[in-house]
Amino acid sequence: MTARHLRISGKVQGVGYRASFAHQARALRLSGWVRNRMDGSVEAAVRGTPEAVEQMVAWSQCGPVSAQVSDVVVTSIDDAALPGDGFDVLATQ
Repeated sequence: MTARHLRISGKVQGVGYRASFAHQARALRLSGWVRNRMDGSVEAAVRGTPEAVEQMVAWSQCGPVSAQVSDVVVTSIDDAALPGDGFDVLATQ
């Protein structure tokens, strides 16, 4: 298992990005969470197989059709910091 933290910038709020991200993460059988940030970005943490995590990172660079992603910052995190199953959409922070 591997885990990544993502910070997605651009036109990513008000376009269904979080819901689409969660749907894609669940389809890839990833665990973790996604939320809006007060600065207009979206933040997420994902855990799963290396292949599934890389697919999620690649997806995040485009997002849903109405999004306009300008930047994705990806950092490695300890996979033990995330729950083993389930994917949540969290409140804005």
